[in-house]
Amino acid sequence: MIALSRRQFLLTSTAGSLVALHPFAARAQAGQAHLRILATTDLHCHVQPYDYYADKPNDTMGLARTASLIAAVRAEAGNSITVDNGDYMQGNPMADFIAYSRGMKEGDLHPVIAGMNALGFDAGTLGNHEFNYGLPFLDLVNARADFPVLCANVAKTLGATPREDDLYAPPYAILDRELTDGSGAKLPIRIGLIGFVPPQILQWDRSHLDGKVQVRDIVQAAQAWVPQIREEGADIVIALCHSGIDAGPYAEGMENAALHLAGVEGIDALVTGHHHRQFPGTDFEGEGIDNTAGTLRGKPAVMPGFWGSHMGLIDLMLTHDSGTWTVAAHESTLRPIYERLEDRSIKPLAEDFAPAIEATAQTHADTLAYVRAEVGQTSAPLHSYFALVADDPSVQIVSLAQTWYVAQLLQGTEHADLPILSAAAPFKAGGRGGPEYYTDVAVGPVAIKNVADLYLYPNTLQAVRITGAQLKDWLERSAGIFNQITPGAADQPLINPAFPSYNFDVIDGVTYQIDLTQPSKYDSDGVLVDDTANRITNLLHNGQPVDPAAEFIVATNNYRAGGGGSFPGTGASTTILQAPDTNRDVIVRYIVDQGTISPAADANWSFAPAGGATVTFDTGPKATAYLAEVQERGLNVEPAGDGTDGFARFRITL
Repeated sequence: MIALSRRQFLLTSTAGSLVALHPFAARAQAGQAHLRILATTDLHCHVQPYDYYADKPNDTMGLARTASLIAAVRAEAGNSITVDNGDYMQGNPMADFIAYSRGMKEGDLHPVIAGMNALGFDAGTLGNHEFNYGLPFLDLVNARADFPVLCANVAKTLGATPREDDLYAPPYAILDRELTDGSGAKLPIRIGLIGFVPPQILQWDRSHLDGKVQVRDIVQAAQAWVPQIREEGADIVIALCHSGIDAGPYAEGMENAALHLAGVEGIDALVTGHHHRQFPGTDFEGEGIDNTAGTLRGKPAVMPGFWGSHMGLIDLMLTHDSGTWTVAAHESTLRPIYERLEDRSIKPLAEDFAPAIEATAQTHADTLAYVRAEVGQTSAPLHSYFALVADDPSVQIVSLAQTWYVAQLLQGTEHADLPILSAAAPFKAGGRGGPEYYTDVAVGPVAIKNVADLYLYPNTLQAVRITGAQLKDWLERSAGIFNQITPGAADQPLINPAFPSYNFDVIDGVTYQIDLTQPSKYDSDGVLVDDTANRITNLLHNGQPVDPAAEFIVATNNYRAGGGGSFPGTGASTTILQAPDTNRDVIVRYIVDQGTISPAADANWSFAPAGGATVTFDTGPKATAYLAEVQERGLNVEPAGDGTDGFARFRITL
């Protein structure tokens, strides 16, 4: 690889003001230098502090806010680099506006790249969502980045060894810089950076990547490339790992491999992501994970949230001896851009970074015009406050649209006479998104921003052909979101927080109950853990018990049909339709076709009685406005006080 030398480190410039130095910088002597690694991850095109779904400013998001923290930290010490850890260009209506409406042509500057260029990033890596719009689009976006975008485990073709792979992107970069030591002397240093992405991209974006790229295991790729970075003279190596932290044993091809990557010799520090969580903190525990020291297997690491919610900061005290640098001490911290107060309000902790705002101002204005365009009307409110505990209108409208669309495409085919079901999940259901992270569309006009709010991801519609037995197991997998409860016991937590809401599929076109007193058949990753478990009861189609041998068509998306979430009945062998349209576009077409939609939930699923047991769950405080509605649909639910972190708590009697 050719070493990169783009600019010198930003040096402290106080201009008459006093700057509080980090202890590493304050006590550094001759031959000692303080290096700061400033990191973002999972920005998902959130540059401006604005929620395009709600169409209002939002102080909990935006690179423009994180950037002001980065600028302040750079002033605290003379030596720093800034890196991004992937999933930067997809994830909100601005991203979709660029990809689907305005488009990209050679020479265009994507707004998130404009924001990152304005801040002066030194390097980045690819995330799995970078592939959502296809490789040609990704190439156009990255062509205007003023920094290298790295990835060591995605190849156009695989060679006999990782070093012989024809890689899609540069696997690593070496930055030639100078560090100012404690005496004021400037000493050269070579900083190696290497990037990784989950191998599951081939599954999640098969339609874009099949036959075009191949992948390597993250750890195996690192074991091959890190020694070469060292051979080329890198003094330290920083891994940009768009992969989460899994405390379980290593398995080849694992999605969340950061902990095991930390064990690769030659890596000095790691930036992790993908999980949309925080490290150090309270989100991860297990052998080799030290939240107090901020280390994974003894190596300093950070996972700085998502959407710009946090800046990750790794401080290294480096010692220079006989021409080489070594890490003498380290510290890992997160700096948030906001604080949630006791009254549930948000207190911003960072101001806008003007260059990032200015660089994206026109696209921001264009996006607002795009998302405000009306496509139809709704006669019933669309909300997701109770989507995890009852049949829900925000999920119902997705299923109605998917069924409508697939029925048209299957006319005249060998599948035309089979019953069509639809699988859909609630995407905005609180969780790590916070107590405001719910869909809430009032009766009246429906705009593109509302459709984007209903369906967050740029999935394409697909359909699978499955048996009744596979249908039941699909629902068993989905029911893993619930904890097992004891009959008759009071106020038991209902939801397993480790289970993502996008894997809670509700299947429309059948009716069923979920028996919470039974153990889950599958764990949160979709692994079979109890073959005898039987949570799904009274599974009926047209009022009759579902025959295990009967066949059904299930409308879903490319992620699920391709095996995402490890649901029974999915995969290439069962996929019978790969539509050219996104699920979101299908919803828009359906609303336009209907003019006015009436997506009242039909209560096709419910909880089985459990001897009067009560369970609790947390949702957004605005759920109270819809309490009577869900009670009318048969859910025995009542307020139960305040939850944690701004949520409201409710109680269900079974």
